[in-house]
Amino acid sequence: MEAGVAQFLPLVILFAIFYFLIIRPQQKQQKAHREMLESLSKGDKIITTGGLIAEIVKAEEDFIKIKLNDSVIVKLDRGFVSKKVEIGNENA
Repeated sequence: MEAGVAQFLPLVILFAIFYFLIIRPQQKQQKAHREMLESLSKGDKIITTGGLIAEIVKAEEDFIKIKLNDSVIVKLDRGFVSKKVEIGNENA
């Protein structure tokens, strides 16, 4: 019985290391991104996954309307928002 447990101990340790170094940080990052998507509101500046910098005109349930320049407003799926641009970081 003791030898059977000793055989699986390295596997259990490897899984624990894998969990704490890869799985858990990724889950935290996904949660933070999901919370950021839920908190988007009118006037926020965002960067899309395509690299466009835009300002939110209207936040809807699944989509947001964004203003690319003074005359172009498009509808974007919330899933394509990469990150929110903080005030003062627009030219960075």
